Amino acid sequence: MIWEELQSELDTLQRDGLKRQRRTLECPCGPVARLEGRSLLSFCSNDYLGLANDPALVEAACAGARAWGVGSGASHLVSGHLGAHAVLEEKLAAFTGFARALLFSTGYLANLGIVPALVGRHDAVFADRLNHASLIDAVQLARADSQRYPHGDLAALERLLATSPARRKLILSDAVFSMDGDLAPLPGLLALAERFDAWLVVDDAHGFGVLGRQGRGSLDHFNLPAARRLVYMGTLGKAAGAAGAFVAGDATVIEWLEQRARSYIFTTAASPIIACALATSLDLIAAGDARRQHLRQLVAQLRAGLADTRWQLLPSSTAIQPVIIGDNHEVLGVASALFERGLWVPAIRPPTVPRGSARLRVSLTAAHREADLARLVDALRALA
Repeated sequence: MIWEELQSELDTLQRDGLKRQRRTLECPCGPVARLEGRSLLSFCSNDYLGLANDPALVEAACAGARAWGVGSGASHLVSGHLGAHAVLEEKLAAFTGFARALLFSTGYLANLGIVPALVGRHDAVFADRLNHASLIDAVQLARADSQRYPHGDLAALERLLATSPARRKLILSDAVFSMDGDLAPLPGLLALAERFDAWLVVDDAHGFGVLGRQGRGSLDHFNLPAARRLVYMGTLGKAAGAAGAFVAGDATVIEWLEQRARSYIFTTAASPIIACALATSLDLIAAGDARRQHLRQLVAQLRAGLADTRWQLLPSSTAIQPVIIGDNHEVLGVASALFERGLWVPAIRPPTVPRGSARLRVSLTAAHREADLARLVDALRALA
């Protein structure tokens, strides 16, 4: 029977240490998670500034519900674009320094909308080999020629661009790589985009709110201008503490996406409650230098604490601190041992990361305390 094939594949995932397990939290997002009546110190979430359960966002959401109701009722281009959405788009554009911004329901949908709207058959996309799954899927959806260059390798990218006969070119990269924590060479990518007349699409899911002046993101971190060929995507469910995403760029580019991005046109607009919460979140991000400084101190504490151990930390200065283990079953064993000690650290395995590079993905937030990091470091050192 047809479903027997699925069960066989599931059994294979289990055998190879690749089957994922979903857990249900019994409390709001925060540094302490409650599972099955048990409290654990969590190093799992991307709530980098600790805003997901911030009282100011909760109150803004409640006020938004009273003012706008719960649902938008339609897509943005029919009747679902409410005043709360318009206010947020204006604030996002001003905050990032671009002419306009466009809201999407998720970062995945934003990426699926951007790439096929800008390139198609007879065009080419040049993508970093470690890009997020949503960027990989976006290239497939666009039906453009896909050229993948080694991670962060500007020389290899230059060679690919120079030999491509494509009529339109698009360079596609994460800004902060979600499983490695390192930054893309954005100044070099923009220089190549200018030289070869290519679009540069940057997914700043893990940099927005954390990097740059007042958390304005990875472009600001590198002091890059809001160039007309640059299309900037930021997610709003990580450092911003809520949900959704936005694309910022030149006014003509955003107008084009509004007319042609299918994942924007053919979906119901997100709840106005989220938009109201995010308007407040932007204010907290802008005023959040103390949170970001605390986060940097936690990163330094973790790296110093594990420096003389067998644990291999990747060279990351961001809130994402991967500990490479290698074997799928071994990383599950280490994660399980930490879990038994009351520490929840996710074990990341293929296909999320390349084969043979299974890892613990330690995700730090401004809501963690120094004592929390000391507890994690002590446990890892005990397991070394």
